[in-house]
Amino acid sequence: MAMQPLHDPGIARFGMDTTTLAGPLQAKLEAIAAAGFSQVMLKASDLSHHPDGWRAAARAVRASGLRPTGLQVLRDFEGLSGHLHPYKVGVAQTMLEMAAEVGAEVLLVCSSTSAHASADMEHWARDLRKLAIMAVPLGIRIAYEALSWGRYVREFTTAWDVVSRADCPNLGLGLDSYHIFATQTPLEWVDELDPQRIFLVQLSDFMWQEVRTPEERISTARTFRVFPGEGVHSEQLAQLVLRLHRLGYRGDYSFEVFNDDYQQLPPTYVAARGRRAAQWLAEDVLHVDAPWRSPWRWGARRTEHAHLMP
Repeated sequence: MAMQPLHDPGIARFGMDTTTLAGPLQAKLEAIAAAGFSQVMLKASDLSHHPDGWRAAARAVRASGLRPTGLQVLRDFEGLSGHLHPYKVGVAQTMLEMAAEVGAEVLLVCSSTSAHASADMEHWARDLRKLAIMAVPLGIRIAYEALSWGRYVREFTTAWDVVSRADCPNLGLGLDSYHIFATQTPLEWVDELDPQRIFLVQLSDFMWQEVRTPEERISTARTFRVFPGEGVHSEQLAQLVLRLHRLGYRGDYSFEVFNDDYQQLPPTYVAARGRRAAQWLAEDVLHVDAPWRSPWRWGARRTEHAHLMP
């Protein structure tokens, strides 16, 4: 029987990544829906690890009533040659088919960390163009994201250069606030982007000001991110969301919060924290006029960010 999620219109643009929650796929879907979200960013392994197979997982997602934000993540795709290239093309084709089956219109691709990848930007652009063309018959868009520990592409500005060179309408950017803060990329550079070519924005924060080395970036990214409003970069995160809004971005936001503590807690508890983060961003940062009001706040966030209102 299909679940009947109680979607909150005020947080309609915000969703949860399944990577944030512990447990099997069904428990994650139920927790996300119960928290009032209308969309879910899916991890491919959540589908492939389903006991009845990934097609059964796709049916469960469709039955949940949640809209798939996208599917993640294709790694180390661009810049390879020899036998590695057709191998990765095969992986990509299967992930595209999984995305189509589940109804996800975006496939997230992370910048390569492979020591075997070429340093030639034209090579990266050529490979991403090929991937985008593969995705056209399935109606899928490719979101290219700069990992802060990528071998060559570590900032969204470089990722944007690659996407621009590839010049495919269904190839765009995936932005991740963690990687932007980790590399300390100036937020004003967001203003140089085309909002129509931003296909996904993932949001999270962390508890310290700097992550100086690639090793620190990897460790923090994979074990101790927190929700927006919980970390020390709340001001920057609010500024990022507001800059994107003023730029004209009206796409999806998703909470990608890798946290070892959250992996030990019930998914309903973690999803409820995600809901509160969405309420802060929708009401106090973007100032969405929602038909409901929650008495819970991130402390004095409304006063704190009053000067940021659009």
